[in-house]
Amino acid sequence: QVQLVESGGGLVQAGGSLRLSCAASGRTFSNYIMGWFRQAPGKEREFVAAIDRSGKSTFYADSVKGRFTISMDNVKNVAYLQMNSLKPEDTAVYYCAARLSISLRPLNLIQTTRGYDYWGQGTQVTVSS
Repeated sequence: QVQLVESGGGLVQAGGSLRLSCAASGRTFSNYIMGWFRQAPGKEREFVAAIDRSGKSTFYADSVKGRFTISMDNVKNVAYLQMNSLKPEDTAVYYCAARLSISLRPLNLIQTTRGYDYWGQGTQVTVSS
């Protein structure tokens, strides 16, 4: 089993920044990818970003491209999501997830919730206008 714990959420004004962290513990694997998803009230959980274990390959949803940056600390087994230029529409519960894979391919799968094996409990991000 792999346990994922998110932190770093909170309340921020539009245009501000937050950095989310996702700490992995338990049975950690040498080859897995990490993803971030978000879910706003009344909406489905949507893909935000993903990164492979090496940190060299990343993929973003169009809605966050250029504003959010995903990264990985391989020593600490922590994934980060740096969120800049936040907008009210970014308000959601943010979840991290892990997929036992060495690659972000296929891209259509890693953008779906069924493409991941483990999930964190989520952290609330609220952006005020």
